[in-house]
Amino acid sequence: MADVTLVPWSADDLDLLRRANTPELMDQMGGPETDEQVIARHEKYQRLWREGTGFQFRIVIPGHPEGVGIVGYWELAHGDEPAFESGWSVEAEYRGLGIAPAAVLAMFAAVRARGDVRPVHAYPRVDNPASNAVCRKAGFTLLGPVEFEVTPGRVLHTNDWVHDLSAAPA
Repeated sequence: MADVTLVPWSADDLDLLRRANTPELMDQMGGPETDEQVIARHEKYQRLWREGTGFQFRIVIPGHPEGVGIVGYWELAHGDEPAFESGWSVEAEYRGLGIAPAAVLAMFAAVRARGDVRPVHAYPRVDNPASNAVCRKAGFTLLGPVEFEVTPGRVLHTNDWVHDLSAAPA
């Protein structure tokens, strides 16, 4: 597994968010955002940290302190049960190196360190083999396909994966 470090999201991470604002990385969200939308999302990530309801991280690998991707989790109601939703992205030139699964596993450790054992869900599109593979490698369990509203009015055909944080880490 790749050597990754997760760094809590900070005011210094706006450039990383701008680099992640590509058609390929933002396809699940409806495409790239305007710069104003990127700035608003950056501010939201910082606000979620302050409120304790969501936690985004910069994914750092040796030699790249500026970060090569983003991973995070935020509160979600799954049916009537409190849970987390998770998401990640890794810049194109760093894909296929095991960075995303390693970052997700590190994120699970961060959630546990906060003392939370709510289930963590991920909703990659069913036609996204790379993200579904990350879920498998990181120890998620596939619950099956669902129609998932990723943003208001934007519903995608996704897989619902879940990770049980109360189980012993792999």
